[in-house]
Amino acid sequence: MPSTFREDRLDVLQEAIAAYPLATLITTGSEGIEVSHVPLLYVQTGDTAVLRGHIARANPQWKETHADGQALAIFSGPQHYVSPAWYPSKREHGKVVPTWNYIAVHVRGSVTFKTDPEWLRQLVEDLTSSQEGKLGTGWRVTDAPKEFIDGQLAAIVGVELTVQAIEGKWKLSQNRNEADREGVIAGLEAVGSEPARVVAQVMRGERRS
Repeated sequence: MPSTFREDRLDVLQEAIAAYPLATLITTGSEGIEVSHVPLLYVQTGDTAVLRGHIARANPQWKETHADGQALAIFSGPQHYVSPAWYPSKREHGKVVPTWNYIAVHVRGSVTFKTDPEWLRQLVEDLTSSQEGKLGTGWRVTDAPKEFIDGQLAAIVGVELTVQAIEGKWKLSQNRNEADREGVIAGLEAVGSEPARVVAQVMRGERRS
């Protein structure tokens, strides 16, 4: 990865995971590559960090993942196409091509699957709180009938990935000069869509140490 785009500040990576928790969980199993899309919580306890979530019990990934249990979780943040027409340098020399700006976090580690009902209940409560807190709606797992929740818990399997490596890529035109970067921001803002607006906002706020 080009050092220009590398993001290794743990607090920044954790913030991105919390903001965009829906991960692509990739494992290898008896049928080859297995993939699920699942929201994951980043939990730090002392020197150990884990990602926790759940998949459907009917999903074969938890049974078919190899015994060594290695997994990759990919978190995708804001992203948008970048047109070469937005670069002032295009008018100077024309030596520009399209690209894509985006934020992504890759987490690698060993994965285990959990079936303990109490572990699952706590996980679901934690996942719910993490999202309901952002909305201010206040819904809690205990708002639903216990027998209904028990049935829902019986239909899922927990996922716990012990973090062994984590890296982020913040590809936000850092390799362009300031004029080109400002041109990209202006171009994104002119698009007017929410994805374009968010990428422009992130680019304006990006500060490299």
